[in-house]
Amino acid sequence: MKLTEKQAQVLDALQAAAAPMSAYELLDELREDGFRAPPQVYRALTKLTETGQVHRLESLNAFIACGHSHCHQQTPSVFLICQHCKQVDELQNDSLRQGLAEVTQHQSFTLTQAVIELTGTCEQCEQELD
Repeated sequence: MKLTEKQAQVLDALQAAAAPMSAYELLDELREDGFRAPPQVYRALTKLTETGQVHRLESLNAFIACGHSHCHQQTPSVFLICQHCKQVDELQNDSLRQGLAEVTQHQSFTLTQAVIELTGTCEQCEQELD
């Protein structure tokens, strides 16, 4: 998919970010690039989310660039979110995908999106807390 200039700028900012970013954080970062209002950021985020290039983390009310090339295929994404350092790791899990497929098939339900957010403590923070 060919990105517009604004979409590419938002995606670049998220890819360069050390942590998930809210739409307003993106707006602040991209003001010098011509972004003036929240709708500009939200339009870009909507398209990038629809194509699987960006994920919205509901629990953080923030966005993160996709870490996998096949997210546009509607495979379930699992995010491990450290409650201390806010590090986020994205995982793809075939067992989970198959389990969700069985559950939804059994219920005659067509799954279009699955995002699972797990909050806990990463290994580094766990060591620092000990």
